[in-house]
Amino acid sequence: MIRPMNRRFLAVFACTLGFAGALTALSISVTSSSSAQNMPTSSDAPLLLFNAKIWTENPHQPEAQAVLIEANRIIAVGSNDEIRNLAGPTVRAIDLQGKRVLPGFNDAHVHFLQGGDGLSSVQLGTANSPQEFRDRIAAFAKTQSKGTWIRNGEWDHERWTPASLPTHQLIDDVTPDNPVAVERLDGHMVLTNALAMKLAGVDKNTPDVPGGVIVRDAYGNPTGIFKDGAQDLIGKVIPDLTPAQARDGLLAAVKYAVENGVTSVQEMSDTSTYDPAAAGIFRIYQRLLNDNLLTVRVAEARPLGMWKTLADVGISAHFGSPTLRLGSLKAFADGSIGSATAWMYHPFLDQPNYAGLASESLQHPDQMYANIKGADQAGLQIQIHAIGDRAINAILNLYERLEKEDAPNQQKDRRLRIEHAQHIAQADMPRFGQLHVIASMQPYHAIDDGRFVGKRLSPDVLKGSYAWRSVLDGGGVLAFGSDWPVAPMKPILGIYAAVTRRTLDGKNRNGWYPEQKLTVKEAVHAYTLASAYAEGQEKIKGSIEPGKLADLVVLSDDIFSIDPVEIEHTKVDMTLFNGLIVFDRTK
Repeated sequence: MIRPMNRRFLAVFACTLGFAGALTALSISVTSSSSAQNMPTSSDAPLLLFNAKIWTENPHQPEAQAVLIEANRIIAVGSNDEIRNLAGPTVRAIDLQGKRVLPGFNDAHVHFLQGGDGLSSVQLGTANSPQEFRDRIAAFAKTQSKGTWIRNGEWDHERWTPASLPTHQLIDDVTPDNPVAVERLDGHMVLTNALAMKLAGVDKNTPDVPGGVIVRDAYGNPTGIFKDGAQDLIGKVIPDLTPAQARDGLLAAVKYAVENGVTSVQEMSDTSTYDPAAAGIFRIYQRLLNDNLLTVRVAEARPLGMWKTLADVGISAHFGSPTLRLGSLKAFADGSIGSATAWMYHPFLDQPNYAGLASESLQHPDQMYANIKGADQAGLQIQIHAIGDRAINAILNLYERLEKEDAPNQQKDRRLRIEHAQHIAQADMPRFGQLHVIASMQPYHAIDDGRFVGKRLSPDVLKGSYAWRSVLDGGGVLAFGSDWPVAPMKPILGIYAAVTRRTLDGKNRNGWYPEQKLTVKEAVHAYTLASAYAEGQEKIKGSIEPGKLADLVVLSDDIFSIDPVEIEHTKVDMTLFNGLIVFDRTK
């Protein structure tokens, strides 16, 4: 989801990118007892994985027992005997003892740097009351030097009883020396303390901003809550991350990814217009790649408003290497349900005079369309955040207009995407298939939001919420991701959510709107080959086939045969990236 403040506090300027040196990759072998950072080592000998249950994602050979890998590519897939006969005497062989093997997971929507940086910040996601929220901030503040900003957080007031928004008064007296800007888990609103507002020059007289909301008390004073575009009022004074901090955050994110079987991520921009951090962060990615520390494939989406910057130097979709690529663009149509800023056709049940908020970009639809068309004609891929039914309809209309007006390119393989697509009007369900629009969705959000969204949206609207089955049956393509750090970057939990729809509060044991459930195979497909398709890379990854990149994950249990409700307990035993073991749970 949207992270509008990050373009300020994650800004890294290229002129400060000098490093004292690179971390040395730790070598491990198949028989090594050292797990350390689980860094890979290269080997000239082919690798044989055998005695496994391999789900290939290849419809012509869906199941196999063994796979042979040489360098970073899959050489052969088949039965134990077939592949053993091909392997030769110098092969390194691993007996997987019947374990389930899948293609490496591809998370189609993450905020990679923010997630990694947040791992070392205050953890508010499981704070179950205002008091616990306050106590965690107070304890963290004691570990920080005077003047250091406290940020990230990922809090969720829907865990509280009652589910009321916090105010700056809750934390002012425990953070007198530290400005605070902690985000709700969806990234669409932030709580600040009085010190942060003072530094930003925000007070009763500060006007509201387009595409944003300053929440105020009965006297017009800011409560400390800033929604969507209003977050920039605070973000402008938050110090930039240093290159060293950004590098540490990315390394932490890489480690977290491979521990959960994620070998590819699609990183989303946090703004529709301009991101001053983009160049510096991309340089850090390149340094990690050159130092053999980037053991996750990264596809970066830049803001839609920057399309001409890319086009002017000749960059189009899918530019770069298999490990680090550019060429896609991100924009926003609205906010989120949790922050009550998703743009809906009908008012929220708990706010009867309010139906959410169109983004600043969508408030100027002609300019937004001009950017979409210009980017499309430059050969760049477009993906737009839209959560509310009215926002989704508006973006589908812009995409349909693009298809009609760009007649010379009607056969272009655009791979247009809508990110999240959470609450779809019934009339718009078939349009995903008809317009060839990819629904890039996050199944964990359904079992999380399902705890509270019924108080905000009517049952008629909820019939189109997280409507995976309807989109798929209508001929649409589903690509799954996590939206980390909004939700855990754990595809196993996403698969569990997609096939059970059991909400986190335990109140929907048979599934929340169970008619939208998927099969395990459909959910795995959305996390592997379909996600590769969504980024235009299905020819080189996403399935276990000869010639494709050797990115695989080994699971502790066979998720195709166990009770679906037990899937959430499945562990990642091993992750292979480029044919190298980058995570081994037994080490």
